[in-house]
Amino acid sequence: MPEAKRILIEGYTPEEILSLPDEQIESFIFAGAPLIFKAGSAEILGEFRLQADRLTVELAQIEGGGEGVLPTLAALAERYAQRRGLNQVEWIVHSVNCAKPNPKLRRVLERRGFVIEDVPGFGASYYKLRKIQQ
Repeated sequence: MPEAKRILIEGYTPEEILSLPDEQIESFIFAGAPLIFKAGSAEILGEFRLQADRLTVELAQIEGGGEGVLPTLAALAERYAQRRGLNQVEWIVHSVNCAKPNPKLRRVLERRGFVIEDVPGFGASYYKLRKIQQ
């Protein structure tokens, strides 16, 4: 992939992130609290959680972007889940009741198979549960 089209996450390529030791990824990403990070031109508020067989990606706010940030995050999440032997990646995206909704984000989510569900503990959200092939 040409360097100009590569989407960086906090200055790292997805490959560089995946090459980090699990302990380092866990200390930065699975901190047990929401974090703000930059992916491409987007600034994202999200939280990542590991469960026995699942990686949960919860995105609360996405400012900017549009150059393919969501597909990049999805590919990175799936590759990480596969590497860890997890069976699923669960996505919860809180963009149903935004004060300033982004119609393009909604179209992208729907095109990628997200559906609006009342997620217990979260309320109405765009939701997707993706099974991982091992």
